[in-house]
Amino acid sequence: MIVLSCRDISKSYGIQEVLKDITFSINEGDKVGIIGSNGEGKSTLFKIIIKELSQDSGEIFIDKNRTIGYLTQHVDLDMENTIYDEMNLVFKDLLDIEEKLHILEGKMADPYTEENAASHEKAIKDYTTLQDLYSHKGGYTYKGEISRVLKGLGFMEDDFNNIINTLSGGQKTRVALCKLLLKKPDIILLDEPTNHLDLEAIEWLEDYLKNYKGTVLIISHDRFFLDAVTNNTFEVINGHVNCYNVPYTKYIEQRKKNYETQLKAYNLQQAEIKRQEAIIEKFRSFNREKSIRAAESREKALDKMEKLDAPDREKDASKINFETSVKSGHDVLHIEELSKSYDDKTLFNGLSLDLKRGEKVALIGENGGGKTTLFNIVLGNIKSDAGKVLLGTNVNLGYYDQEQSNLNLDKTIIDEIWDEFPNLTTTKLRGYLASFLFTGDDVFKVINTLSGGEKCRINLLKLMISKSNFLLLDEPTNHLDIMSREALEDALLTYDGTLMVISHDRYFLNKVVNRILELNKNGINEYLGNYSYYQEKKNNPNRFEAMEEIAKGKTKTQIKEEKRKRKELEKEEKAMKLRFKKLEDEIAKEENNLLALQEKLCLEEVYSNPVESEKISKEIKTLEDKISSLYEEWEDCAALDSANE
Repeated sequence: MIVLSCRDISKSYGIQEVLKDITFSINEGDKVGIIGSNGEGKSTLFKIIIKELSQDSGEIFIDKNRTIGYLTQHVDLDMENTIYDEMNLVFKDLLDIEEKLHILEGKMADPYTEENAASHEKAIKDYTTLQDLYSHKGGYTYKGEISRVLKGLGFMEDDFNNIINTLSGGQKTRVALCKLLLKKPDIILLDEPTNHLDLEAIEWLEDYLKNYKGTVLIISHDRFFLDAVTNNTFEVINGHVNCYNVPYTKYIEQRKKNYETQLKAYNLQQAEIKRQEAIIEKFRSFNREKSIRAAESREKALDKMEKLDAPDREKDASKINFETSVKSGHDVLHIEELSKSYDDKTLFNGLSLDLKRGEKVALIGENGGGKTTLFNIVLGNIKSDAGKVLLGTNVNLGYYDQEQSNLNLDKTIIDEIWDEFPNLTTTKLRGYLASFLFTGDDVFKVINTLSGGEKCRINLLKLMISKSNFLLLDEPTNHLDIMSREALEDALLTYDGTLMVISHDRYFLNKVVNRILELNKNGINEYLGNYSYYQEKKNNPNRFEAMEEIAKGKTKTQIKEEKRKRKELEKEEKAMKLRFKKLEDEIAKEENNLLALQEKLCLEEVYSNPVESEKISKEIKTLEDKISSLYEEWEDCAALDSANE
């Protein structure tokens, strides 16, 4: 069943036509990835769908019985609320019912007399009706649902009472996403939902959206995420939308085949048109009545021919090429027993690692866990509390800052590059800028007027010109479109220096790195492979054990002791999961008992008997307290299980 469709939608800004006769349909339950280069009109399309913008022409159909939820990059929250209070706003109707139930419980607790018999019976009936409504609307589960979504998207229980106004921009976006998911609209529109999530939260969101019963439209440059969640891909290119009923990776294959087929048909038709035009011109040159009629006949046939449009072609990507000016020593970085804390929060303690020339490693871990701090310690911008950091011989550091804080926002593009590399000739500098898609008068744009993607390209260009042999890249693919990400990946694959990167882009991590360093409070866990290997190793810890232990040069005694400790941990985890299951069974059992008591309270022989009515009301209250306590224990088990993972 179609829930959303667009027909011949067009939108222009001045003389720039952003969308041209867009037509598509989306069925109930579809998961659609919206992809395309930056500036192609993806967000404009979303704003037209939610009626934040009006189209110049065309029609939009949205099933009137469907609700729409939209996550934009600009959040709409009550900044004075706590995170938990903001989530409670989604369940205001349940909170109102809770208040009414509490009032009715008070009335039902009053001693039963002949004078208040009618009001007492009415209170019981009203209570029963409200209780059923409360249960139907999820009154017994919504608190658990709030906790599950908040924790899934990276908030700890200690964060729930934080005031929204004190949060970072990324945290506010996560709060808005939590609120949207809890509303459960029929159609969800998400604009770059993974930008402010760590890997664990991204994987949780993937699983949530895969099982979401509604329709989901996602603008994203996260190729791994698109493959995991979507079953349709809409490509926005040159103002058009090309629809593919497959996820991202299969879309790439289909697009290539379609482009080649369309290009071949277009070229054949163009060749035929030129051939016919040449024949027409030749007939006219004879200047005879018969030949002129033949020329006119062919012209009419040519005019009636249905002309094929040239197939849409992607814009050129930046031409990135990382080189090194000098070769570093074999030992590039040595870190020993490094520690860093801020106030009462320990980021890491006893951290040790070594990097060798030519290695390409990724540093991963939860947001706020100290990854960028570690980079800044290596760069010498921050001092550690303890430990030492040593750079090897002839190591030249190059740093990519995800915050773009090293750009002077008041400078033009050309001055920003030239001031850092004053020895470049005008020709050389212009060539570099053109290879990063800054041509003509674009080079005189002031940096504070640029998009996030354009600022990224400037920093990548500066990094390329520096010819550093040790690159520290902090979220280099953020704000880059897919084409630019692929250009960056290809450049890093051929780079002959050493790379250490912080990234949540799993597609990038799979393609570029061959070693994963997982940062935690106690240091680093090392995985000798790409991201998929890391995932497999986390899920099946023993699969590659022998190979890795030998590679690390451990003795048989060490391996045996580590196995013993792992078995003990596995035993504890098994016991905890068993308790987890028992709690779920006990909660289900007690909720059935509660429902039975509530139904019993509605019987005339009970509610007309003050003693029996009061007794059962007390039993209900005791049982509700017990269920609440069981839910708290269940949440503690869930949090412990998540921490152990």
